[in-house]
Amino acid sequence: MRTRAVLTDEDIEKMAEAAVAHARANQWNVTIAVVDEGGHALFLRRLDGAGAASAEMALGKARTAAMGRRESKVYEEVIKQGRTAFLSAPLTAMLEGGVPIVVNGDVIGAVGVSGVKSDQDAAVARAGIAALGIDQG
Repeated sequence: MRTRAVLTDEDIEKMAEAAVAHARANQWNVTIAVVDEGGHALFLRRLDGAGAASAEMALGKARTAAMGRRESKVYEEVIKQGRTAFLSAPLTAMLEGGVPIVVNGDVIGAVGVSGVKSDQDAAVARAGIAALGIDQG
């Protein structure tokens, strides 16, 4: 049997604060979601001015990254390259903006962001994860 890292309340607060700070510093009105490795919501925050749909998208992107164990952008690229059959996969938001949290090779959760351009969403998610000070490899 082996042990693996899990997200704590403190970890979630650190990530949330860093992600919100990054979004506000850039004046990006986004929704930020954090999920565990099974895609279960641990945190959801819709900043002032973020569209209502962004709440569902952020959570979907986080779930896709956690359960798929890779950035949600990977799925978007696969579909863009013509593999449209992948749209039937049981993931809800195959768009850039969902980033897995990896510790010692294990995906322990993910951050999903929605509300601005996809690469900006991903930048907010990465800023949150960076607050943990872990090597993502």
